[in-house]
Amino acid sequence: MDSVSLHKIFDIGGVFEAIIEWLTLNLDAFFDFITQGINGLLNGFYHALVFPHPFIMMVLFAVLAWWIAKKGVGIFTLAGFFLIYAMNLWDATMETLALVITSVVIALVISIPIGIWASKSDAAEQIIRAILDFMQTLPAFVYLIPAVLFFQLGPVPGVVATLIFSMPPSVRLTSLGIRQVPKEIKEASRSFGATNWQMLIKAELPVAMPTIMAGVNQTIMLALSMVVIAGMIGAGGLGNEVLKGITQLKIDLGFESGIAIVILAIFLDRVTQALGANRKA
Repeated sequence: MDSVSLHKIFDIGGVFEAIIEWLTLNLDAFFDFITQGINGLLNGFYHALVFPHPFIMMVLFAVLAWWIAKKGVGIFTLAGFFLIYAMNLWDATMETLALVITSVVIALVISIPIGIWASKSDAAEQIIRAILDFMQTLPAFVYLIPAVLFFQLGPVPGVVATLIFSMPPSVRLTSLGIRQVPKEIKEASRSFGATNWQMLIKAELPVAMPTIMAGVNQTIMLALSMVVIAGMIGAGGLGNEVLKGITQLKIDLGFESGIAIVILAIFLDRVTQALGANRKA
């Protein structure tokens, strides 16, 4: 039996295509509802970021970085965001930041409860781990295909593809953090008559918070990398500027957009790392 005949039997791509077509035809209203919700959240974050004058936002970002991650990060943040403004990439950067915030917020709302569930059930953890392995090894560009088919072009499919791509670290590290809570703490909680819910909220989550924050940090970094790729499907922001630099051979625009992404990535990384370290302390 040749490979063509085998492909007809094991037509995995055809099955996937049929599922996507069925979902598109039968759940159109559901996808419209999701689109409206994501659009509302995304526009809210974007307008909150661009409404104040850029200089005000620069100072706010710098103060936040200084307060959470100390002096050096605060100075870098002020200088970095001023450079972004000087390169005329402020609006694109804020659009990218709004995309990241929207994606990460939705991803955490979904992933942290799944991580808690995985930490409480060995069977669920094995199934979820297999799914996460698949999600993390699937090429990032593949996520764009169903996102475009369900939500057309624009920022919404970019957000959907980004949040799915960035979820695995939060699920894994939430489960790991709760599983690593010392037995003595759990036994002490039970001895005081705490319910499972009370033990989770008042004992397990606070102790696991540094590990959970490490997952949040990784989720943010993955989201930032994905929103750049999502510029290919009209997500906008710095990803769109990088795409222009590539397709139109604008070396200056591509390089400056890359610098803006690096500045934004360092800011988000240092602040979230410091939050996790502060929790641990």
